[in-house]
Amino acid sequence: MNIPVSCTLCPRRCKADRTRAAGFCGAGPVLKVARAALHYWEEPCISGTHGSGTVFFSGCSLKCCYCQNWNISAEGFGKEIDVQRLTEIFLELQEKGAHNLNLVTATQWLPWVLPALDKARARGLTLPVVYNTGGYETIETVQALAEYVDIWLADVKYVSPTLGQTYSAAPDYFEVCSAAVHQMLAQTGAPQIDADGILQSGVILRHLALPGALEDSKAVLRWMASLPAGSFIPSLMSQYTPFYKAAHTKPLNRRISTWEYRQVISTAIDLGLTDGYMQQKSSAREEYTPPFDLEGV
Repeated sequence: MNIPVSCTLCPRRCKADRTRAAGFCGAGPVLKVARAALHYWEEPCISGTHGSGTVFFSGCSLKCCYCQNWNISAEGFGKEIDVQRLTEIFLELQEKGAHNLNLVTATQWLPWVLPALDKARARGLTLPVVYNTGGYETIETVQALAEYVDIWLADVKYVSPTLGQTYSAAPDYFEVCSAAVHQMLAQTGAPQIDADGILQSGVILRHLALPGALEDSKAVLRWMASLPAGSFIPSLMSQYTPFYKAAHTKPLNRRISTWEYRQVISTAIDLGLTDGYMQQKSSAREEYTPPFDLEGV
């Protein structure tokens, strides 16, 4: 395992010497994990009946002002562990009956994650690997994961550079995300679901509808509809809750209205994005955010 001395793992390419200090993402020289447990609140084809074996990593290359996991993504909460312990965590989640291994915001830790996956596979890990990402990934990173990741669970947050800058400090978000998604689709092929309804490989593209951003949501959906039919599973989410800095930022300081979300759903239906998931409006609850109490770490 080589600690980056000029880090370019994410699109920020901040070139931090992480043997000495943290990069833009907040990740430094020692791996940090905040939670490792069965998670039941992903899409049904991911969580199934047994749960998804989810590992939440500390830090993030995005700076989303509404992040529901802000205490680990922005404030760096987590426990320092090594590759050997991460390997054990992967195997423990398999032993607990997880349908898959779900890596949440792992890019900043790839020099630790990839050796752990190699070691775990050598010791009997057979679960499909889910890469749970905000969508802000370099093509090089996606390519590096080709032999490791079976399922991409990726956000497509915005098309607007203004929203990308204002809400995530990433005006290039859509440019970067759209290129990464094309690479994900090329690597995984069409979604493959087993007899129990559990996804074994493929891409799920998520879009979280935000208050006051209806036209941008429509733009995201139009872009999704431009992708090859059947190449991914769309997942529209209404669970937005004003966490973190959003509680004091208009128009993010409210939940999305029923009218706004109905407009998003109507657009998706008109575009033919119906072979996937659409959350009910009542899904905007804090229970979708697990307690970050170092469980399983």
